[in-house]
Amino acid sequence: MLKFFFMTMLLFGFVGEWKMVQGFVFLMSFFMMVTCGHDFFVFKLGLGFGVDFLGYLMILLSLWITSLVILSSQKIFFLKKSSGYFMMVNLFLLFFLMLTFSSMDYLMFYIFFESSLIPTLFLILGWGYQPERIQAGVYMLFYTLFGSLPLLVSLMSLYKCGGSLTMGLGEKVVSMSVLGSVWYFFSLFAFLVKMPMYLMHLWLPKAHVEAPVAGSMILAGVLLKLGGYGLIRVLPLFGLMNKSLSCVWVSISLFGGVFVSLMCLRQVDMKSLIAYSSVAHMGFVLCGLVVFNWWGLNGAVVMMIGHGLCSSGLFCLSNMVYERLSSRSLLISKGLLNFMPNLGLWWFLLVIGNMAAPPALNLLGEINLIVSVLSWSLFSLLLIMLLSFLGAAYSLFMYSLSQHGVFYNSFFSCCSGKTQEYLVLMLHWLPLNMIFLKSELVTILI
Repeated sequence: MLKFFFMTMLLFGFVGEWKMVQGFVFLMSFFMMVTCGHDFFVFKLGLGFGVDFLGYLMILLSLWITSLVILSSQKIFFLKKSSGYFMMVNLFLLFFLMLTFSSMDYLMFYIFFESSLIPTLFLILGWGYQPERIQAGVYMLFYTLFGSLPLLVSLMSLYKCGGSLTMGLGEKVVSMSVLGSVWYFFSLFAFLVKMPMYLMHLWLPKAHVEAPVAGSMILAGVLLKLGGYGLIRVLPLFGLMNKSLSCVWVSISLFGGVFVSLMCLRQVDMKSLIAYSSVAHMGFVLCGLVVFNWWGLNGAVVMMIGHGLCSSGLFCLSNMVYERLSSRSLLISKGLLNFMPNLGLWWFLLVIGNMAAPPALNLLGEINLIVSVLSWSLFSLLLIMLLSFLGAAYSLFMYSLSQHGVFYNSFFSCCSGKTQEYLVLMLHWLPLNMIFLKSELVTILI
């Protein structure tokens, strides 16, 4: 059924029938919701593929974000900017993501994990806004490739020692030794770059700022979650090693999250501020994963889904401002409440979601992550308090600076918003807040 849908979508996408493609992607999301239950371990096993609950959540998120990407990129269709090729690139990216999240073999997971880089690079280079998009694409390419070769060597070593690359069969292969610690770092490096962890994050703001709205939404919504998903799959191989070295990752992530949050307070570019806030959120997710308890795993998964919806919506909003004002600068786009009063409500709703106010999924994820990190060490309390406070500070800074103040006097009138744009924003905000009322839908049961 999925093969039929995908081939049909490719056909309609290439001939320019965007509404048909979008309808098919929404239909696939609906089928995923009604055919997969909650209480299973591995589902639809066969040919090295299968879906457990975590993979199911990630595939559903990929389908949902891709449908919203198509809905929010209508300007490319109307301006005839190679719209058929644009649609095909997005569909191939969706295809690779679905294969990545349903791989039950480490080598296949690695192949599709790296394959998702190619359509993303095409999106940035082909439909980016500024000439610096080439530099941003090269940054992303080389950062990712630099981390991926050690992972391939690690997987080959795992096959040599364990005799299998099937997930779930090699948990006791790696022992505590110098070679084991090198093996551990090699295995985690690609996923830490993809998340990205602080000190390996320089490619992300550049890629976000230069990418079109589709690239920014899919990067924030799904591609950053590939790093967290990979860590969940790989860390069980290194239980003892991770227990002794988790302090390194928690320290870097918490200190880095505070530094990045301070950097957010001095940004003047909307997209750059949202991109740096993603680094801070993903650092908190990394803390929960390497602590390696149930609270951390559950909080990381909930936070990844909540951040994917919220951050994607914020990038969509910043693109709406950019299309009207031809600038993303917070110094120019002040006083937007005078020009776009209806969009001011959506700015408020998504910004408070970004700062983890109830009833957003981000709040549920942060509570679980705070409990997990504090159970690991009480000394992390001060940094967690700073991280939460600064998260609220830069979110309110972005909202107040963009919506209030004296507007730029060369602006005379502005469209407050179209029905299609309100639909995109509502489809970001509704699952972000309504799933909170039935949170067992995104809770990993063990």
